[in-house]
Amino acid sequence: MTRLHQMRALGQSVWYDFIERGMIQSGELARLVADGIAGVTSNPTIFQQAITKSDAYAADLADLAGSPLDTKSLFETLAIADIQAAAAILRPVYDAAEGHDGCVSLEVAPDLAHDTAATIAEARRLHAAVDRPNLMVKVPATLAGIPAIRQLIADGININVTLIFSVERYAAVKEAFIQGIEERVAAGKPVDRVASVASFFVSRVDTNVDARLDKLAAADPAHAAHYQALRGKAAVANSKLAYRQFEEKFSGPRWEKLAAAGARVQRPLWASTGVKNPAYPDLLYVDPLIGPHTVNTMPPATVVACLDHATVARTVDQGVDEARALLAEVEAAGISLAAVTQELEADGVQKFADSFVQLLAAIEAKRREVAAG
Repeated sequence: MTRLHQMRALGQSVWYDFIERGMIQSGELARLVADGIAGVTSNPTIFQQAITKSDAYAADLADLAGSPLDTKSLFETLAIADIQAAAAILRPVYDAAEGHDGCVSLEVAPDLAHDTAATIAEARRLHAAVDRPNLMVKVPATLAGIPAIRQLIADGININVTLIFSVERYAAVKEAFIQGIEERVAAGKPVDRVASVASFFVSRVDTNVDARLDKLAAADPAHAAHYQALRGKAAVANSKLAYRQFEEKFSGPRWEKLAAAGARVQRPLWASTGVKNPAYPDLLYVDPLIGPHTVNTMPPATVVACLDHATVARTVDQGVDEARALLAEVEAAGISLAAVTQELEADGVQKFADSFVQLLAAIEAKRREVAAG
């Protein structure tokens, strides 16, 4: 039994935050599933890295070079093939977990993040195009994304809500999910196979807060030690408060009525769990966030570290009062968490949009190269 299996015994599933055709064809993904990986997530940056840095797509790009498809459609052809292949490998996990795990995520185009109607249409289209029960469509938790999430859950589409940074926005995400489930129950539609996760981003919070703390320390040497002592702690504290909010939302008469109809909780998913600061422990965003009804989606290096030396124990609901106090100290230092999370959301949407533009440009360049012989 690997540490990933031990984590699952405590209620946490580990998903792989990367996809690339070579790892599917070589059997690497199947080996990871045997080690305990229970899902796969993707985003525009991941596909950019996969398609532009791997030779596994060369043959398909050559075959499609003369196609009348536009560049975005070419990308979707490549991406959907990967998603379908990964979904096939994970299908036994999905079946064994009765739809709870074994999912593969594909994101709506990032340039639709602020358009509710277009997001709904795109998610429905991708859901139909992939045509696999263990697909999860990723929708950003922007203000425009919230009503889209409610509608798509009401449609019965599995949704991975991405780019959540604040507990305030997380509250809106959970409410949208519950409203979507309530709509299905009221219509007499099944809810037992409607799966959703809420991707709460972790490491990026520390990256932003730490930079602000460093500026405060530089401007106020007399209190520099205090500011430095707060570094590397805000992200886990923020996540622990999110988990407490999760426990409160998915309890009580309102939720119990839906659970009785077969509904499953929308699990919090810890995203961006690779450590950005090399001075920090490599499992800083893994060991403190293990517990029931959670997912941790890890990049490859973090999975390797987790298999090797993760400390597996229920920790996610420990130290909540201390987490609240820590964030109060950060606020008292003059750092607005609301400003931090708003900046991170805008930056996250823009980074994915930039990656998508770069990806399409690379595919178009490859098409021209092949066409030119």
